[in-house]
Amino acid sequence: MSTRQNFSSGAKWEDIVGYSRAVKIGNLIEVTGTVAVDDTGATVGVNDAYTQTAFIIKKIETVLKRAGAELKDVVRTRMFVTDISRWEEYGRAHGEFFKEIKPCTSMIEVKGLIDKEYLIEIEATAVIN
Repeated sequence: MSTRQNFSSGAKWEDIVGYSRAVKIGNLIEVTGTVAVDDTGATVGVNDAYTQTAFIIKKIETVLKRAGAELKDVVRTRMFVTDISRWEEYGRAHGEFFKEIKPCTSMIEVKGLIDKEYLIEIEATAVIN
């Protein structure tokens, strides 16, 4: 039987809502929806879709490393965006990290995210070979 490992970011919302930054079971890692907020709680890249996307992917990479994985192990990303007309900005940053890896991905426009400064939220799934 595979052991479950939960990885916390320490965010207060994890206990309030009941979630983990990432969960690893066997060779599968799921990374929760991630936004461009730094360790102090400040939004990174206000009104800058490219900067927010790049920051989020680096944040995802950090938790993947804690779980024993790398970006190359990502098989799917899901991008929830507040303005699909800015797809090229999100896509440019995503492509800089995933151009060679080419995971399955979705980019879905949503009405809004938990804070109006957040332009994008990204989830990721990784499988360690």
